[in-house]
Amino acid sequence: MLTIAIANQKGGVGKTTTAINMATAMAATGWRTLLIDLDPQGNASTGLGVGADARDISSYDLLVDEVPLVDSIVPTSIPGLDIVPATVDLSGAEVELVSVEERTARLRTALSNHGGHEVCFIDCPPSLGLLTLNALCAADTLMVPLQCEFFALEGLSQLLKTVEQVQQRFNPTLDIIGVVLTMYDRRNRLTDQVSEDVRDCLGGLVFETVIPRNVRLSEAPSHGLPALVYDHSCAGSRAYIALARELIGRFPPERKAA
Repeated sequence: MLTIAIANQKGGVGKTTTAINMATAMAATGWRTLLIDLDPQGNASTGLGVGADARDISSYDLLVDEVPLVDSIVPTSIPGLDIVPATVDLSGAEVELVSVEERTARLRTALSNHGGHEVCFIDCPPSLGLLTLNALCAADTLMVPLQCEFFALEGLSQLLKTVEQVQQRFNPTLDIIGVVLTMYDRRNRLTDQVSEDVRDCLGGLVFETVIPRNVRLSEAPSHGLPALVYDHSCAGSRAYIALARELIGRFPPERKAA
């Protein structure tokens, strides 16, 4: 199973929207896909129509109580896409895990028996705490959504330093599969300037596909659906489909065939 953490310590950059729609796109193209909601807000779970009554076992139980992964998985309405949902209990996990041995490896241990999924996305919280650290230690690679705004590069530099520390101390094989520019507004000069700055700084690490500002992307979660299902023809959905193709193109050769 190829495990991809979707992380950025800055909130409101499109992490959860990216996680939901990338997971949906991968499932739609034949990959057996797992999404782990590691954000106490549980927005990825809500956005896939997994209500509170279906979250008896959650990512909190997976991390803190070491409940087996197979018992934590909830099927979604999207064929081929399963989720480990999150509840607000997860907000206490960082405190509860502080004194636990191998606290940064809990998720990696849990994912070692993945039950046949081919690709896994981890939706991280907007912080660089113990939950995100668990995701980075468990992941093969990292995908970074980056909002097209003035402070984008400043936040990215902090994340890159954290990735370097994780590589040195916990997960030497972790790499970054790409940075995706989100909330792209072609009418805004600042958007173009930020895009140019990011591409000048990171070069080919930045995906060619950009995710536009799109009202349908914002509406879809309130219906418990990914945008790709809510309105597959909107600009946001088309962008995520293109991004999924580009992402697969960056997979290691042995992982490109589902």
